[in-house]
Amino acid sequence: MDVTANALIVDGAIDGQKVGVMLDTGAGSTLILRSAAARLGLRRSALSNYRQFGIAQGTEVEVAYIDEFRVGQAARYNWQMFVAGEYDLGGTVGVILGDDFLHKADIEFDLAHNKVRLFQPKDCEKASLAYWATDGTASAVPIEPVDETRPQIVVTVQVNGRPIKALLDSGATNSVLDKWEAGKAGVALDAPGVTAVNAARTGPPTSWSAPIQTFVIGDEMIRDTALSIADLYKEATYTPFGSRAPKNVDEMQPMLLGADFLRAHRVLVSHSQKKMYFTYVGGPVFRGPQATTAKSAEPSGQSAKSSQTPGKTTKAADAPAKTARPFDYKP
Repeated sequence: MDVTANALIVDGAIDGQKVGVMLDTGAGSTLILRSAAARLGLRRSALSNYRQFGIAQGTEVEVAYIDEFRVGQAARYNWQMFVAGEYDLGGTVGVILGDDFLHKADIEFDLAHNKVRLFQPKDCEKASLAYWATDGTASAVPIEPVDETRPQIVVTVQVNGRPIKALLDSGATNSVLDKWEAGKAGVALDAPGVTAVNAARTGPPTSWSAPIQTFVIGDEMIRDTALSIADLYKEATYTPFGSRAPKNVDEMQPMLLGADFLRAHRVLVSHSQKKMYFTYVGGPVFRGPQATTAKSAEPSGQSAKSSQTPGKTTKAADAPAKTARPFDYKP
């Protein structure tokens, strides 16, 4: 797992051939990069009238026929996997493993130990699944019902007191707030302390790092931090047949909770209970595109109450019954 780059990359195999797999809960559909499909010699066929957003934006989409896909101890057979993307992601990465695969189990992110685990819980309906928090310090928030056709892990957070839907996106390096939603939360991009960032080094800004008064998820509050702001919908629009007005893709959420959030927490997403458990493990929660401009003297994004443990208002339930053995993903 490449923790330095905030990328969750593990070893996998397609039809017995090794391939790097990026774990991306923000992707509703798993896909294999075109270069990897060619290297593995997979049989493919073209898909018409299909558009892929994100990494494969604007590229032709195909389908590859896979007899066996394996990652850790988990496997899927006879899978027709999307093929898209004209560029390599570096290293051995060939597959973007999306939430269509991951939402079939409960998933734990333990990046402090370079591990991601999948669980199949048994008789744990009323127990806290944050088994590591034996002192009852784990927070829990509900997740939105999962749509089987476009699975996502969505929770409600608050930015400056405004409720916002946030997508847990392990494929995003940094957490990002959509600029329209940022304006509704009182974040002005021309205000003092806002830093403009241009990835292309020319032209208008592509993102901003902006001071945030408060960020709340569950019973954890972070004060005087900074968030990345960007136009999340810029490359995710389409024009319906018979219309001239572009529309946003329906499943897009106005905020992404990225790998920076996962690095600062131990997180277990329980699809079985429709909850997300988490505990703060230390370090900045948000890492913007540049040095942040938070007004606090604390490290950016750390808990306002303590540099180690966020403030608490509730106590978690007792430890859960023993679950099935987890699948450990290692570098």
